[in-house]
Amino acid sequence: MSYLSERAERTPPSGIRRFFEIAEEMDDVVSLGVGEPDFSAPWPARKAAIEALERGQTSYTSNRGRRDLREAISDHVTRYGHDYAADEEILVTTGVSEAMDLAMRALVDPGDVVAVAEPAYISYGPDASFSGGEVLPVPTRAEEEFRLTYDALERAGAERADVLVFCYPNNPTGAVMDATHLAEVAEFAREHDLFVLADEVYAALSYAGEHDSIATQPGMRERTLVFNGFSKAYAMTGLRLGYAMGPPEVIDGMNRIHQYTMLSAPTTAQAAAIEALESCDEEVADMREQYDRRRRFVLSRFREMGLDCFEAKGAFYVFPSVPGDDEEFAEELLREAEVAVVPGRVFGEGGEGHVRVSYARSLPELREAMNRIEDFLADY
Repeated sequence: MSYLSERAERTPPSGIRRFFEIAEEMDDVVSLGVGEPDFSAPWPARKAAIEALERGQTSYTSNRGRRDLREAISDHVTRYGHDYAADEEILVTTGVSEAMDLAMRALVDPGDVVAVAEPAYISYGPDASFSGGEVLPVPTRAEEEFRLTYDALERAGAERADVLVFCYPNNPTGAVMDATHLAEVAEFAREHDLFVLADEVYAALSYAGEHDSIATQPGMRERTLVFNGFSKAYAMTGLRLGYAMGPPEVIDGMNRIHQYTMLSAPTTAQAAAIEALESCDEEVADMREQYDRRRRFVLSRFREMGLDCFEAKGAFYVFPSVPGDDEEFAEELLREAEVAVVPGRVFGEGGEGHVRVSYARSLPELREAMNRIEDFLADY
């Protein structure tokens, strides 16, 4: 007899974790599968966390997050053209993952349709389902550099959706969208009255110019939630801190759920985040420069191998096409060459035939991995 709910029974295990479980049984694996920086958080942020602990700052903060952190966030995001009020329009959360879950529960009623641009981070669909929503995949195409377009939304029937979710710079593809591309998505959202959830956690890791946000498009601020955090740009994954910005009534609705589930984001992480925003721009710029060097190296090696790979310009992933079935390719690559990548299909329909490769690894590790992949392809 199972005591699990139907919801839990229906939820599939992460398609990423299976490959990591295989890799854990092997001795010499070079993992290019983890979406996590290989840097440590900048020292000033770590020092601020240490000092907060030494001062005994271990109590709850405001449900919405420390006010000085919300003010720092409000100041910080002006670089992306945003203007959000610290008191009413910003909520600090336990990572962007919690923020997305709260948004779905605050906005989605049973039977509502949630359009998800794919390939997509693996939690968006389950988050929508947990809220009773119907997930509508919106596949994007390699030949369009995995950008979300008006035509893609129309092809998928997204006019019947209530909510649209996407992530740019994109996990898993590394795709980016500039203001011109975002304008046509904004047009579709306005025409069909969609509320947009824009995951911008990789905003600082853009290599082809400044990041553009859909919330700055005409008529979009009032129908958009913007998500960002400290895991990627500041290498603070384990500190679990993110934030959402948007219309006051939506932020208030999210906070009411947050009060009963998480109470407040981690206190020590909030101390680190304030210092990160105020004094760590140089460290972020240095990490971005190193990622860019690795990005160019990995792209050049895949092209030398003859694998079709569009020029990813954001985050720390590339998304080459591979021969045959992407899941079989990834499993054989792991078992025979001891290189871990993630099959594209786990990120949705648009990912089939590709693999996600993270270059958040040192150049020596990347060289070794690329050599192994090249040798593997020679016999594949």
